[in-house]
Amino acid sequence: MPKRSFASDNNAGVHPEIIDALKDANEGHVVAYGDDPFTARAVKTFEKHFGKGIAVFFVFGGTGANVLGLKAITNPYNAVICAETAHINVDECGAPEKFTGCKLLSVRTPDGKLRIEDIKPFLHGVGFEHHVQPRVISVSQATEMGTVYTKKELKTLARFAHDNNMLLHVDGARIANAAVSLNATLKEITVDSGVDVLSFGGAKNGMMYGEAVVFFDKKLATEFKYIRKQGMHLPSKMRFISAQFEALLSGDLWRRSATHANRMARVLATELAKLPQIKVTQPVESNGVFAEIPEKYVPVLQKKYFFYVWNEETSECRFMSSFDTTEDDIRDFVELVRKTVK
Repeated sequence: MPKRSFASDNNAGVHPEIIDALKDANEGHVVAYGDDPFTARAVKTFEKHFGKGIAVFFVFGGTGANVLGLKAITNPYNAVICAETAHINVDECGAPEKFTGCKLLSVRTPDGKLRIEDIKPFLHGVGFEHHVQPRVISVSQATEMGTVYTKKELKTLARFAHDNNMLLHVDGARIANAAVSLNATLKEITVDSGVDVLSFGGAKNGMMYGEAVVFFDKKLATEFKYIRKQGMHLPSKMRFISAQFEALLSGDLWRRSATHANRMARVLATELAKLPQIKVTQPVESNGVFAEIPEKYVPVLQKKYFFYVWNEETSECRFMSSFDTTEDDIRDFVELVRKTVK
């Protein structure tokens, strides 16, 4: 059996309860492209979490959710403001700019979080036809640095966006981890905080594949069914995504899985911090741990436990826990680190 790694929560398998849901969905025939009872029930499950009046669309993956969600609320002369570390800026191969036509305006931040003072300088050209026009503030929740926006921080960003004719988009690939970290409901850190569009992640929290684009104002989604189809993210056998979301959200599976992953990250950070050669560099607020490890030891450790080097200049490494990470995994890895760096 392959050893569990700390490279990414995408590397984990599929939660057994999700597998059971997929098996149940595999019985018989239903109408394709979302006109099926599984999708209807999944949408109602989203409404239970976020309230009525929303529009929910299922897609294959996170990049598609982000790109198509942004496409629906922008014009090609617009700009999207994001953190320099944002997934849309770093890890989507230019897809947001290619498919929306918009320019990404990125901000360097120490912890992956945007603040009002970071955004204000981009508003000086509003109304000037020679400049792109800022239309969206996009934040990741949790961020790529493992940090989490509080409800107050989200409300501040949303208010600023709306006061300046902009919208707030959330890349929620790890939205469950953020909600658990804040001891909040999903609604409290989205609808109640003024978020306009959400990419809701499932794959990083135990699903096999599938994400959702959620519009909290249906008027923003008027043309989205065409955008999704043209964007090649209309699943024909949509029931297999819908059934997963129903299993994830109808009970507390989403919370249980995220709670466990977050707790494992805290355990890992606590153990690594005991080693004088290791420096934990970010607050551990979700399921990511960032730590500087002397460069010469990194390849040795990666031979047995793969993980990513986040910043090659400082030898800062990223370690992600998931729903299936165990304390034995952490104990074995930390013991390897201890023997390697001593």
